[in-house]
Amino acid sequence: MSEEVLAKVGASAPRRAFGVATLLILGFLLLYVAFATPPAFGWQAGLVGCGVVALYVGQGMWRATQRQLILTPEAISDDTGYVIVQVKDVEKVDRGMFAFKPSNGFLIKTKTPQHRAWHPGLWWRMGHRVAVGGVTAGSQTRPMADILAAMIAERKG
Repeated sequence: MSEEVLAKVGASAPRRAFGVATLLILGFLLLYVAFATPPAFGWQAGLVGCGVVALYVGQGMWRATQRQLILTPEAISDDTGYVIVQVKDVEKVDRGMFAFKPSNGFLIKTKTPQHRAWHPGLWWRMGHRVAVGGVTAGSQTRPMADILAAMIAERKG
């Protein structure tokens, strides 16, 4: 396995803090509305459920965005060594305006289905799709997508 790093993507501290703060504020506001002016029981349960989910996703985003994604000639992995997608399995890279991708990110279509995983604000994977982006900077994800697309084009000939 080559240790050559072609590109890195990570969340800057201000973007990370803004994304997490937004989710936490949403969670607390939903809980406040649920208990301060309680609507009918079904609506209250829905507000409480959504508030708890927003708080849970916020703390998940805080943990997930501590990591960096690293592109090597073999794979995209995080800085702990967890492999997100193998380069040999990548079929297409899509950065188009109408692609179902995260903010400032890109979408990867793979040849084989992948198991589901979600790291809020950084990447997600489901079926034949892997998406990178969210609270990341476009100045980091754009070069990673371009390098990956060039590697795929070179492989296809």
